[in-house]
Amino acid sequence: MTETITSRPVRTGTPDAPPALGGLGLFTVLLGAALPLVDFFIVNVALPTIGADLSAGEAVLELVVAGYGVAYAVLLVLGGRLGDLLGRRRLFLGGMAAFGLTSLACGLAPDAWSLVAARVAQGASAAAMLPQVLATIQATTTGPRRAKAMSLYGATAGLSMVAGQILGGVLVAADIAGTGWRSVFLVNVPVVLVGLFLAARAVPETRSARPEPVDLPGTFLLAASILTLLVPLTEGRAAGWPLWTWLSLAAFPFAAAAFYAVERRADRAGRTPLVPPSLFAIVSLRRGLLLIVPFSIGFSGFMFVIAVALQQGAGLGPVAAGLALAPLAVVFFLFSLAGPRLVARYGTRVVPVGAALQGVGLVLMTLAAWRSWPDLGLVELLPGAAVAGAGQALQLPVVLRLVLSEVPAERAGVGGGVMVTTQQSSLALGVATLGTLFLSLTPGIGMRDALVTTLLVQLAGVALTGLLSLRLPRTIA
Repeated sequence: MTETITSRPVRTGTPDAPPALGGLGLFTVLLGAALPLVDFFIVNVALPTIGADLSAGEAVLELVVAGYGVAYAVLLVLGGRLGDLLGRRRLFLGGMAAFGLTSLACGLAPDAWSLVAARVAQGASAAAMLPQVLATIQATTTGPRRAKAMSLYGATAGLSMVAGQILGGVLVAADIAGTGWRSVFLVNVPVVLVGLFLAARAVPETRSARPEPVDLPGTFLLAASILTLLVPLTEGRAAGWPLWTWLSLAAFPFAAAAFYAVERRADRAGRTPLVPPSLFAIVSLRRGLLLIVPFSIGFSGFMFVIAVALQQGAGLGPVAAGLALAPLAVVFFLFSLAGPRLVARYGTRVVPVGAALQGVGLVLMTLAAWRSWPDLGLVELLPGAAVAGAGQALQLPVVLRLVLSEVPAERAGVGGGVMVTTQQSSLALGVATLGTLFLSLTPGIGMRDALVTTLLVQLAGVALTGLLSLRLPRTIA
């Protein structure tokens, strides 16, 4: 069955019907979705070059990654709420423009701490832009059109995470006009200019019919919860686990409990808190979010660890290290295209099959690392990466589509913000936990055994994902 999508926003149905998202508009918002995810991973293979050029130590380099990820995660739900209140197209345009400016600041940073500050600002810009993508799709599409758009969003999200690492290696090695690592940020500027032009033409304006004011106590407590968990886990190992890291981790459960209590009180009072607890009464959202956590932790942890292992252990350059994951990206893309048809026929039963395939792929890559080290590269990783890519493509796009499938249109911004915050926090947590495990084990047991151990830990996470997927609703609304 084919579906014709117009390239300009049009109004359908009654005069009060929301504007429809055309093909060009969908392409534009998906471009906006790709940029933040690409930039989360694009620096992984550029870190050694950044460190050498800016004389930055390991702790500062970790902040280049963590500063972006934490700011992004902290502000995502707020970005969704502001879009509901002020207009999603307006926030999308403003966030994209700010993303371009902060990318330029990253590319021109004169020293390491300037780069860290610019990365934090870049993460905040991404948090304003990305929630509007999901909210716009939810508010301007229905039926098969929405299913197709959400499938494309899931495919874009997964592919962007792998493509970012590959693109980073290519750009660093290309050394365009002598820019070196700076090109991984400067490349965003022309892309943003194109995106702004297209968004002004093709993305319709939507907002919540009953917008609520910003929940300041909830925003503060959510930020405190995320910061007290992610900052010490990310910086603790490089800083030698000083007292503040343990105090911060000890404060996390109290901050999280206070956040939940404040949100529940606001929800029961009839207000719309930053993260409404009543939203979790939706089974598809609750169970889908629970599955996103181990999947995203394992995905980002693997991407960080393999980038370090291939460059510092196997001695590959940035291009070879990035291209070693090309089979994963290609197979992910191809299987993502088949995903909607498989879901239409088999429902969410494709998700546990995907988890099983990803597990097989991880086993193959673990065996390759054990047998071939240090001669590990594209050829050795190809079978495992290809199988893992197929498995991931049968999980991530399907689950992302499932999470928002029953969220009411008036809560699209909140629902999208909650989902992306869960995903982004888990991505940052994956780098902090699996990355810390790998880097802590390396001095004692060597890089090969540290890599094998970390992959086996990720394999346990994949098994958990598979078990959780058995509890998903069988069909997607």
